[in-house]
Amino acid sequence: MQEEIISDLRYALSPDTFSREILEITPDPWQIEVMMSPAKRILLNCSRQSGKSTSSAIIALHRALYHPGSLILLISPSLRQSSELFKKVQSFYKMLPDKSKLKEDNKLSMVLDNQSRIISLPSGEATIRGFSGVDLIIEDEASRVDDSLYYAIRPMLAVSGGKIMLMSTPWGKRGHFFEEWTGPNDWQRVKIPATDCPRISPEFLEEERKSLGDWWFDQEYMCEFGDTSDSLFRYDDIEAAFRDDIEPLRLDEPDPIPNIQKYQGKDVEALVID
Repeated sequence: MQEEIISDLRYALSPDTFSREILEITPDPWQIEVMMSPAKRILLNCSRQSGKSTSSAIIALHRALYHPGSLILLISPSLRQSSELFKKVQSFYKMLPDKSKLKEDNKLSMVLDNQSRIISLPSGEATIRGFSGVDLIIEDEASRVDDSLYYAIRPMLAVSGGKIMLMSTPWGKRGHFFEEWTGPNDWQRVKIPATDCPRISPEFLEEERKSLGDWWFDQEYMCEFGDTSDSLFRYDDIEAAFRDDIEPLRLDEPDPIPNIQKYQGKDVEALVID
C-alpha cells in the first residue's frame, strides 16, 4: 500500500515519469522541459511532426488525473483538428493500467471519476464563452485560430490562475501567435525546427524544401515567420517606417496652418495626421 502511494506521488509530481513509466513514451528533451515547466504561459513554435501534440495531450491528461476537479479546454481552428487532439488524449487514457470508467465519454469531452473534465472545442468565440474557472487551455494550430477567440479565452484564467499553451507552426507575420512570440509579454518560448527532431531525416527535409519552396518550408519545418503571401510590402519594412520622434500634425487645433508651416523647408520623413 505504501509503495503504491509513493509511486502515485512520483507520477503526480513528474509528468515525465508518468510518460515514461505509465504510457511508455520517452519524451524528447524539449518535451520534458515543457512537461515539467511551472510557467503559466507557454508558446510552442514547433515543426510539423515534432511531437507537440503528443506532449500537450500528456500534459492535459496528467493535469486531469492528478488535480481533481480540473477543467481543461482543447481549442483548434476546426472541429476535425479538435477531435484529433482529443483522440490522442483518449488513447493515452486507455493505456492506463488502473483506469476507472469515465463518467462521460464522447467524441469531444470526457469526465473522470475525480470530476476533472477535458473538453475539445472548435474555433468559435460563441462556443466557449460559457466556460469559467479554466485550469488549462491548450490552443492547437494557434496561428490559424481567430484572434477574437484568443481574446475571449484569456479572461477564463483570471480567477483560476490557470495555464495557457499556444502551439503551432507560423503562418505569416500576423495574428496573436506571432504577436505573442515577438512581443514583450512574459511567455516561455520554445522553438523546435525539424532539424532538431531526431525522427525527421535530412533527406526528407531536402526533398520537402525542393517540393514546397522556401516560403512554405521555412514556416512548416523551420518555424520561421515569413511575410504573408498576399502582402504588398514586407512586414519589417513597414515596421521600420514608423518613427517616435515626429510630432503629430493635429487638425483639431484652432489654426493648424502654423503647425504645417514649421515643417516647410525641412527634411521631413513623415507627417502623422490624427
